[in-house]
Amino acid sequence: MFPAVRTSQEVFRKRPKWELADIFRLHGNEYRHGNSLPLSHLKVMHSIDVCRTAYLGGHVEKCDSCGFEKHAYNSCRNRHCPKCQTLTKAKWLEARKSELLPAGYFHTVFTLPHELNPLALCNKKTVFGILFKAASETLVQFGKNNLGGKLGFLCILHTWDQTLMDHFHLHCVIAGGVLSFDKNKWISARDNFLFSVRALSVVFRAKFTDYLKKAFSKGDLIFPGKTLPLANEKEFSTFIKTLKDKNWVVYCKKPFAGPEQVLDYIGRYTHRVAISNNPEYVNDFETPLVCI
Repeated sequence: MFPAVRTSQEVFRKRPKWELADIFRLHGNEYRHGNSLPLSHLKVMHSIDVCRTAYLGGHVEKCDSCGFEKHAYNSCRNRHCPKCQTLTKAKWLEARKSELLPAGYFHTVFTLPHELNPLALCNKKTVFGILFKAASETLVQFGKNNLGGKLGFLCILHTWDQTLMDHFHLHCVIAGGVLSFDKNKWISARDNFLFSVRALSVVFRAKFTDYLKKAFSKGDLIFPGKTLPLANEKEFSTFIKTLKDKNWVVYCKKPFAGPEQVLDYIGRYTHRVAISNNPEYVNDFETPLVCI
């Protein structure tokens, strides 16, 4: 029975010969019995396994123009499912492009040192929250002090590089100017320069390490496995000093083809995950966990 009716402009791609769901259906039970998996992983495997099958029920899809109808099974809508995110991504991208101002834009990336990877993996919510807070406060501060107004920007967290290794960094699409504090005028930045990346790096590093020390003091961090030595206050202080002695990478440039190009780039990763149904994309992923 198909009680629901919906219309859609989604473009359906030709189904590949083998999908992730097919692999789970063929070998999932054997893998689950032979390996100890966390409940969160089991839930994802189940969602992908039953996605667009009779298990989830169905609906009717109707063409807006000609009225053609066809029956289809419901999607699982799990964010890890490679089949469920295409339309969601398109809607997100359209909404972000509608927010663009008639101004120049810059693409800035804040990257965490790899020494933080083990701690971040054990404390994702806390560490990534600090990353967003430190980077956004840094940008707001530079907008206020260097341009004299309120800066507008969009941030997306990527957690992997193209080889699927841990690489925690924040992509920021930043307007090339600020709104005056009295909201009466727009103050433009230079066409080819926004802020000094060296100065951004220093302030970002200071803010991040300060918030990380506060998280340690409040007991907001856990230290399982190899991170256990950092539970000692002296060891953690030494670790923070090591981070402060490093040059943190901040990258900034003006998009060659405009802000739409950067949005298209980061939009490819906002609703897709590391394992794709399309072989050409398998090694081209950076998975976002948080977006604002």
